[in-house]
Amino acid sequence: QVQLVESGGGSVQPGGSLRLSCLASGNIVSIYRMGWYRQAAGKQRELVAVITNTGITNYADDVKGRFTISRDNAKNTGYLQMNSLKPEDTAVYYCNSVLIDGLGRYREIWGQGTLVTVSS
Repeated sequence: QVQLVESGGGSVQPGGSLRLSCLASGNIVSIYRMGWYRQAAGKQRELVAVITNTGITNYADDVKGRFTISRDNAKNTGYLQMNSLKPEDTAVYYCNSVLIDGLGRYREIWGQGTLVTVSS
C-alpha cells in the first residue's frame, strides 16, 4: 500500500520556523511530483509549494521567500522549511504526491495532514 506520512507540525510563535517532512512508503517505482497544500479553518485547500523530480519548484505568492520545498529522492521524502511564520499560515498542511506505483499505475496520493499553528 502506497501512502504518505507527514510529520513536523506543531505550534510556534510568529516569526518562528518549522520543518515539515513527508515520507512516501510502499511499492513505489518513481515519484514525479511532491507538493504541500494547506487548508485553514473555513477555507478551501490551497497550494503552498510543489517540486518535480527534476527540482523545478513553484510557490504560492504569499509564501515566496519564506518557505522552501525540497526533496530527497533516495529517501522518497519531501520537506517544507517554513520560516518567518505568520498567524495566517495557521492551517492543516497536506502532503501530495504524483507517482508511479509498483503495478505501473500513475497515482495521486494525499497524506493525512499535520496541523501548524502560529500564535503568540
